[in-house]
Amino acid sequence: MTIPLIATLSPLLFYLAYNIIVPQIEKRRPSLSVIMNLQRRRWVANAALRQSPFDAILSGNIMGSVSFLASTAVLLILAIFAVFGQVPALMAALNSLSLNRVYSVFDVQLHLLVMLTMFVMAFFAFTLSLRQFNHFCIMLGAIDSDSSTSPDEIDAISRMNALGARNFNSGIRAYYFSVATVAWFVSEWLPIATCLLTTLILAHREFFSSAHRTAASAAVIAARRQQGKTPAPGLTAARQDGSAGSPPPL
Repeated sequence: MTIPLIATLSPLLFYLAYNIIVPQIEKRRPSLSVIMNLQRRRWVANAALRQSPFDAILSGNIMGSVSFLASTAVLLILAIFAVFGQVPALMAALNSLSLNRVYSVFDVQLHLLVMLTMFVMAFFAFTLSLRQFNHFCIMLGAIDSDSSTSPDEIDAISRMNALGARNFNSGIRAYYFSVATVAWFVSEWLPIATCLLTTLILAHREFFSSAHRTAASAAVIAARRQQGKTPAPGLTAARQDGSAGSPPPL
């Protein structure tokens, strides 16, 4: 496999490898997405206890974002199809930029095909996410707030929400790695370097970012509250005043 071909296929290969390798790493170290799945379960558990349009508003906001990105993917797909019919004009424009590269019709067409594949995968990921969030809304609306909701039902509904989020993240990552396809027009090595940088940025966001630490802290606080380890606010204030006696042993 030649360097130009590797550079052309690198965004697609890195995208597929990321989607395969990261779930295996998440089994050892929870990512931001895994931590947020705990919050999704809390959301469903709390939604089962209230009768208000609040949860419908939240779900609608999520679906609106997914729908917008899916529509954007369609426009990008149509744009690439239009470029396929203007390959000679594209090559003339690239040669006029003096990028010190020699482009062949086959190279350009193959690269456009890779770009098309990336955005088609993003489109399918977003539309599947939209459908799963739609299922989530139906399942959430079917909860009977007058009777207790079983933990198994809460788990099932939250898993549907997590599936929608996973496919949404997959579509977003396709957008991220598609940036490297633009770098191909500048240099043969630049898309590979861009893919490596994109992978490092995504890994940092998922495992080492401040958002990861904040979400993990919120999950720990919620777990302690649920287990009854966090004292009530009134009791805490009383202890600060010294009126509740000695504090419990640590």
